[in-house]
Amino acid sequence: MKKAVLASAVLAALVSTSTLAATVYKDETSELKIGGRAEARFNVSDNNEEYDDTTGDQTDSGFDDKSRARLSISGKTTISEGLTGFGKYENEVSSGSNIKTRYIFAGIGTQIGDFSYGKQDTALVMITDFTDTMATFGADADYALSFNAGEDKQENNFAYKGKFGGLTVGANYLASEEVDSDQYSLGAKYSFDFGLDLGAGYAGGKSADNDVSQVDLGAQYSIADFTFGALYQMTTDDGANGDNDGYEVSAQYKFEQWTFVGVYNYATGNDGDDDAVDNFALEGVYKFNSNLRTYIGYKFEQIDDQDDQLQAGIRYDF
Repeated sequence: MKKAVLASAVLAALVSTSTLAATVYKDETSELKIGGRAEARFNVSDNNEEYDDTTGDQTDSGFDDKSRARLSISGKTTISEGLTGFGKYENEVSSGSNIKTRYIFAGIGTQIGDFSYGKQDTALVMITDFTDTMATFGADADYALSFNAGEDKQENNFAYKGKFGGLTVGANYLASEEVDSDQYSLGAKYSFDFGLDLGAGYAGGKSADNDVSQVDLGAQYSIADFTFGALYQMTTDDGANGDNDGYEVSAQYKFEQWTFVGVYNYATGNDGDDDAVDNFALEGVYKFNSNLRTYIGYKFEQIDDQDDQLQAGIRYDF
């Protein structure tokens, strides 16, 4: 009987878009939630243009559809007092019919924190989130510099996360399927009562038998309708990339149903000899309600061989 009720609830949640992350099943010990989004969006830039190598004729225009949809299923169960089990699965379908798994992990929650394994975020993500604030662009410096142990959605990931008052700590070990490529990360964030968050993290290990390391330092401050974020990253690679660093800054302003965001990203490359990232972006987001929003953003590229980009979309969360 419970299986029939659960199946009916899951089906109802899949065809309904009236709630956000709906609880489709719950009893004395367990609950199941389903949520997701449908997001129609597009990008316009000369970066999207392609040409035939033989004739030189243009084959692709500057318009690129980037529409996508996500489905997330998460569950939690109480084992005993102070002990829980949890799991999450989330996929994404793009306009090109590509399906990818964003998250798939399960674990045990205890009074000293959560222990889990699977494809999930690393400890440094709670720091990089300070400046990863845009619906369109942003986080370019982080993407250019970070190693696997400093990024989100990493496979073979043994994770720990604990929260003790204003202090949040995390640790990860990535057991790579490639030889000599295991990595680990440690991170901490402290949230003060007056709107200030400070974070620091370290990632290290091997990448293709090269020693690598990464240091992240971040801060976020909220006052009234403004939120400011800053991130500094420094990486070392014994291989060809050498030593590089970069930074991101973000500013948000909320006015009624509008959110206006500006970010700047900079990162070096090739052992500090070149600018791998140098851009700033502006964005406006309008929320009709908790389910529906629309947005538009423009990225101003400062590197010679990169062109500016415009991106816009409409998103429905369920």
